[in-house]
Amino acid sequence: MPVPRIIHPDARRVLHMPLRVGESPTWDDKTGDLWLVDILAPAVVCLKVDGTVLRFEMPALIGCLALCDSGRIAVALQTGVHLMHARTGALEFLCDPDEGRPDSRLNDGKVGPDGCLWVGTRDEALPPTGNGRLYRVRPDGAFSQVLDGLNTSNGLAWSGDGRTMFHSDSSQQFLQSFDFDPQTGEMGKARRLFDFTNAEGRPDGAATDIDGFYWSAGVLGGKLNRMSPEGEIVEVYQLPVDGPTMPCFGGPDLKTLYVTSLTRREGAIDEVGTVIAFEVDVAGVPVPRFPV
Repeated sequence: MPVPRIIHPDARRVLHMPLRVGESPTWDDKTGDLWLVDILAPAVVCLKVDGTVLRFEMPALIGCLALCDSGRIAVALQTGVHLMHARTGALEFLCDPDEGRPDSRLNDGKVGPDGCLWVGTRDEALPPTGNGRLYRVRPDGAFSQVLDGLNTSNGLAWSGDGRTMFHSDSSQQFLQSFDFDPQTGEMGKARRLFDFTNAEGRPDGAATDIDGFYWSAGVLGGKLNRMSPEGEIVEVYQLPVDGPTMPCFGGPDLKTLYVTSLTRREGAIDEVGTVIAFEVDVAGVPVPRFPV
């Protein structure tokens, strides 16, 4: 296997507010704002284009968020999926696909090319029991289970043509892909693409670029791995944070990469979660809005 190219990006910190577990960065192409979550705070954070920061405290642990056509924000809480008013933070319940299961909470999610919100769960049992799932939530609140037997559903992203879905399990440390019908949301059989080691970083949140490559945050490894559609690591971005959790493409040309991170205090490592940004040479795949 070819040795991946190592890149040290000229990264800058763009959020001067500590995050416990920053996640789900989402670029708003209409306003230039960057939305994200702090899972354990729990809170929704918005970094406005003018540099001001909005923060909305949540009533339960939050896994991810997604922009909506109406201007609201879909938030995946431990109590279900809600629609949040973007100025007041008021919540409207949509559905609870996980139905209050013990030792489980909603985790990584993203709107797919089919217009549905795909959201997975994290197995909170100790030791893990493999109760993790992936759900597909329609705009009317109807939902279906599409995967199970996971520990930590993560890394959702789609190719630019919408015909390939990528998905990882952070705890079991593998990446898989599926043929995908962007009109119906139907998936083909899983293809196991890559099994990660701790040195490469556990596969956390992810994004895709218009050339078909998959960008996976190597949490606890301080890396962002750019991977081919076949699952080969072609570039490794060495980051100035040890715990990167998820990238997203933003900026007017979608060539600015924003990466959230988590607070980590272990041994010689003592850093708080934040958001960094740097420029790249390829544009990202735009993420659809939830049509509600």
